[in-house]
Formats: sequence, structure tokens, C-alpha cells
Amino acid sequence: MESRIEVISTVTVDYQSDLYKIVDALNRTLKERNLMFGLALEKDNHEKAVFTIYKT
Repeated sequence: MESRIEVISTVTVDYQSDLYKIVDALNRTLKERNLMFGLALEKDNHEKAVFTIYKT
């Protein structure tokens, strides 16, 4: 069985140290709806973060 992960949306936001808490809550709450969320710092600017929504 093949597992596919599809990017639904990405947005760049100002980085705040507590953003990971929102991503964690979303992942815990919505995993049964086949949604997954990610957060990564931009490579060139660590004051910005990229928030991504995936469909699994």
C-alpha cells in the first residue's frame, strides 16, 4: 500500500517561540481526519517560519 502526503497549503509567518504548541495541538486533534501540520524556519531568515498543512 502506497502512502502519499499532499501539501494542501503553506504560509510564511513571523516566528514566535510558542508556534510549535499550535502545530502540536492541531496534529493531535486532527490526525484522525488525515491532516498533518508542519512548521519550519526559513533557511535564509530565522525570524520567519513556514507553516504547512498536509493531507495524508
